[in-house]
Amino acid sequence: MLQTFQRNGNSPQTYEEFESEMTKKMEAFWEEKLEIMQKKFTHLQNQFDQTVKENQALKARIRQLEDNDRVKEQESIKQSQNTKKLEENIKYLTDKVIDLENRGRRDNLRIIGLPDKPEINTKLDMVIQDIIKENCPEILEQGGNTSTDRAHRTPSTLNPQKTTPRNVIAKFQSYQTKEKILQEARKRQFRYKGMPIRVTQDLASSTLNDRKAWNMIFRKARELGLQPRISYPAKLTIYFQGKVWAFNKIEDFQLFAKKRPELCGKFDTENQRARNT
Repeated sequence: MLQTFQRNGNSPQTYEEFESEMTKKMEAFWEEKLEIMQKKFTHLQNQFDQTVKENQALKARIRQLEDNDRVKEQESIKQSQNTKKLEENIKYLTDKVIDLENRGRRDNLRIIGLPDKPEINTKLDMVIQDIIKENCPEILEQGGNTSTDRAHRTPSTLNPQKTTPRNVIAKFQSYQTKEKILQEARKRQFRYKGMPIRVTQDLASSTLNDRKAWNMIFRKARELGLQPRISYPAKLTIYFQGKVWAFNKIEDFQLFAKKRPELCGKFDTENQRARNT
């Protein structure tokens, strides 16, 4: 028996017609859903592609930054090497200039503590001869040339705020005579008319400062009987445990002293400064 369906107030429809109609509606429904899903998928695909592009761009930027950092690091290393080399060259040239200046002063003696009076300053050459006669007459007896090319005070102008006399620089015509006087001055206290004075080698100001840096250690070493000496240009030598030890830097000497129980703690310059203040 053929089954019929009521068609919304219209004439009845067969089952086949109803099935066909429902099939079309279902196809239309799923086509619509599929189209919506396709659009969403396309949107997601576009977002994914955009994310991939942005990620690739970010990676490229990171690589560029890393490359830039690497280049900067290499440039920094190169700059540091150049700076170090430049500093070494400057130090070499500075040391060379100082050495040349010291060589230019090899015939000079520096007299410290000589009264700074007009009656002395106007005849320094004669005063120097008197100092030689008073302290090492044997040089004159041996016929040594004690003449000086020039003698002057340093600095050239008197500082009224200083109570100590200015040093005297004397340039001798004979290097051998100057050395003999210097050797005698190292053995004993020199005097001028009974007044104590010091006679030392004239050196560049920077070398003098380097030597002065040893003063506290030098005095303590002398107290301990280490027979300290300052040799050219600013090297400390001591006699310890039957050997002569030489030091170019204060740090080297302090390290040496710390490793010797007999000397450890006796050359602490910071503690000495604190006690002096």
